[in-house]
Amino acid sequence: MPNRLASSTSPYLLQHADNPVDWWEWSDEALAVAKELDRPILLSVGYAACHWCHVMAHESFEDPATAAFMNDHFVNIKVDREERPDIDAVYMQATQAMTGQGGWPMTCVLSPDGEPFFAGTYFPPEPRQGMPAFTQVLQALADAWKNRRDEVTAVSADVVAHLRQSMDATGDLIGASDLDAAVQKLSTQHDDEAGGFGASPKFPPSMVLELLLRHHARTGDERSLEMVTRTTDAMARGGIYDQLGGGFARYGVDRFWRVPHFEKMLYDNAQLLRVYLHRWRVDGSPLAERIARETGRFLLAELRTPEGGFASALDADSDGHEGTYYVWNPNQLMRTLGAADGAWAAQLLGVTGAGTFERGFSTLQLLEDPDDADRWSDVRTKLLTARAERTRPARDDKVVAAWNGLAITALAEAAVLLDEPSFGEAAVEAATLLADVHGVDFGTFLRTSRDGVAGRSAAVLEDHGCVAEAFVAVLGLTGDPAWLDRARVLVDRILDHFTDPAGGFFDTADDAETLVVRPKDVSDNAYPSGTSSAIAALVAFAAVTGEHRYREAAERGLASAAAVGRQVPRFAGASLSAAEAMLAGPAEIAVVGPADDRADLHRAALRLTSPGAVVVAADVGSPIPLFEDRGLVDGRPAAYVCRDFVCQMPVTDPAALQA
Repeated sequence: MPNRLASSTSPYLLQHADNPVDWWEWSDEALAVAKELDRPILLSVGYAACHWCHVMAHESFEDPATAAFMNDHFVNIKVDREERPDIDAVYMQATQAMTGQGGWPMTCVLSPDGEPFFAGTYFPPEPRQGMPAFTQVLQALADAWKNRRDEVTAVSADVVAHLRQSMDATGDLIGASDLDAAVQKLSTQHDDEAGGFGASPKFPPSMVLELLLRHHARTGDERSLEMVTRTTDAMARGGIYDQLGGGFARYGVDRFWRVPHFEKMLYDNAQLLRVYLHRWRVDGSPLAERIARETGRFLLAELRTPEGGFASALDADSDGHEGTYYVWNPNQLMRTLGAADGAWAAQLLGVTGAGTFERGFSTLQLLEDPDDADRWSDVRTKLLTARAERTRPARDDKVVAAWNGLAITALAEAAVLLDEPSFGEAAVEAATLLADVHGVDFGTFLRTSRDGVAGRSAAVLEDHGCVAEAFVAVLGLTGDPAWLDRARVLVDRILDHFTDPAGGFFDTADDAETLVVRPKDVSDNAYPSGTSSAIAALVAFAAVTGEHRYREAAERGLASAAAVGRQVPRFAGASLSAAEAMLAGPAEIAVVGPADDRADLHRAALRLTSPGAVVVAADVGSPIPLFEDRGLVDGRPAAYVCRDFVCQMPVTDPAALQA
């Protein structure tokens, strides 16, 4: 019989609805049952596209004997980290503090009050490579809870004290010298041969690349641009990029980006679209332009939902193996393309007899541009047609507010810069879904929806920040002041409900569910932290409205992230990017004129590389504060370039604006 998860709206939780484990969703009722039965809580956290989550589920949670022990000795709670990032943040910090590392699936054991006393990630069904079997772990923990309760209580008290102490973050504002020093530190960590930072596995460093582009724009430092070009070229030509269908996989398991972990996440592709777009406007790279267009088209083709939002992810697995949908061997190429084109494609795409992946298969790389563009186009079409006959990876089709915000911002910019109207239409439609279904227009804000129905989880700080910035981007695209009103709802809620009186912002609102600690993590990970997102939104909103209280709140938020930015800039790319914008002003650019006449000037404004410039295009007489007393010049559309609402002389010529 299905367990309690069968009534969930989360695709991840539904994957576990037929487990013999007596799963609960996180709820007050589950915690109350743990207290009533005097049992510890086994908390398992993961997400729908997580390969090792699937592995552990198959090995342990589908095993009747393991499930029986779990049901007899624990209250078992399953959490989708993408729906409840607040819970994930608290217990991931505990996991990292207790083990020195983190990841998913995350396995924590808690007291009935939610205080952790054990943490880990994946556990195998049998002892392996120094790891105990999952059943051994369960037996030891059940014994400790029954016979060594004092030790358990002491451990959990220490962990909670550490978590509360680590939430304290104060500092002073980041300046130009701090940004220069951060980039110098990044330079020493950059892999000049393979691109990226560190060894393997390698994750796309989207926020750091944006920081380097902004640093280059401010200083002219060629090393900053060199790191961007080397990394973006390597990722675009490696196996981490889908050379046939577009879109980036989650990360590369090797140093050279040859073999990816094949899941495709919305947040990665949204951020990378913007990075490649911004690189292209700096150096005009045809490769960067192509990748930006293809990534935008991938978002629309593969992740767009019928309701107009964007799905969270595509799975890594199909037909029981990771990557099956994407990899090839020489025989498959020959059968699909014929002998001559098959051999040519194998050499071009790095497909070998031995294979570069598993079971004799190879990932596809495009290390050099094809010598025959027409031939490549024909080959690519045939391979895509053949691949479409394979079993497609599953799609996690829930709509997450923050990640949709990242996609909307990128698509709104790309629509104008690349002259891709469909990108702009998709951005507006997704923003409308967030306003209507997720409740921004109704005084509430929920993190997720699925099939046009809002979920139950309250939006967290990253949702407010990313979506508020996205609404400002849609305002910039359309000139419709309704988007400014919607952004105001969100930034006001940040100030009223997320502000920490000691400095910075909490990740959850003051009216949200109370956890064992109130999370406050200023470090960026796969996507911007809540603090980074809030800073970016507040800076953009202040630039459009001229209201200084939002800018002052952004400065306090940036000060709270200063220590991380100075010490480990690889985990502060978004907040340091915001610092570059604040140092530059940012530039406030009003493009005034009828929509049909202002397009070239609008595009020229977005081509400017001034860090974090906020560009809004609207007609004469717009109620947007940035447009007050700013009209046409000699009957022609005009661009007003301002800083703190003090403007230079308006220009009507796109070339003059660019200069």
